[in-house]
Amino acid sequence: MSLRRRDFLKLTAAGPVAFAAAATLPTSAHASPAPDNAFDDAYGVLVDTTFCIGCRKCEWGCNEANDVPRRARTEFDDKSVTTVHRRPDATAYTVVNQIAAPPETPQPVYAKVQCMHCNHPACASACIVGALRKQPEGPVTYDAWKCIGCRYCMVACPFQIPGYEYAKALQPRVMKCGFCAERIIKEGRKPACVENCPNEALTFGRRRELRSLAHQKAVASPGRYLDHLYGETEVGGTSWLYLTGVDFARADLPPLGSRPVPELTEKIQHGVFKNFVPPLALFGLLGLVMASQHSGENGGK
Repeated sequence: MSLRRRDFLKLTAAGPVAFAAAATLPTSAHASPAPDNAFDDAYGVLVDTTFCIGCRKCEWGCNEANDVPRRARTEFDDKSVTTVHRRPDATAYTVVNQIAAPPETPQPVYAKVQCMHCNHPACASACIVGALRKQPEGPVTYDAWKCIGCRYCMVACPFQIPGYEYAKALQPRVMKCGFCAERIIKEGRKPACVENCPNEALTFGRRRELRSLAHQKAVASPGRYLDHLYGETEVGGTSWLYLTGVDFARADLPPLGSRPVPELTEKIQHGVFKNFVPPLALFGLLGLVMASQHSGENGGK
């Protein structure tokens, strides 16, 4: 079977590729100045990268508190790994990276990366079985019992956060930061990463209070921060907010508009189901096409 590139693109246009395009397309170069205040009473975290010293204690606390492969405490004392760009994955819900900074910056600059817990999460919108949910308290939580492994959440996320347990053939899970939901909602405690931060680079509280604190910091130290609170308006707002003195993109914070991603992805998803083509069938079709293509290439040799 011979398949032209144009035909293959037509077949994939309504499937995962379309989700990816909708999820990552910025609505404008800069976020709108009008924030969505619907989740201002929910919990959040303000990340001040100018106070982060790259100690990785947040990584250790996260490792201790979650169902991820356990690692020795001493392993997190190695700061050299921060110089190699890392991303959260199935074995680590958060990582700290050293980021490029202007030559005149006296100290190294670090940034913590984890799930942003969007006010209007694309992952939850893309999930066809409700395995991912935005809780009123702020966390975007995951229910492995409901998950069917379609991984649409991974494609839809504009921050490319969810990981997947590919090595587990029988019961793989989507893996991402759960904002220590059990701790903060039922136990009244801070998230493990915040609890272990020694330099107050992470501040836990209500989103309304964190926004106010961030703007107070920016006014008090105008030369210390960029004139923007990241996450206040991006993709409809996020529970994790960032203050930094360097380009946000260097801290793995992509330029995104203020329009919530589900407004784009849901149109695609509803269109797929309207035409009675479930997402898993699309994946099956693509697999069949690729297998046939591979078979045809081998036969022609």
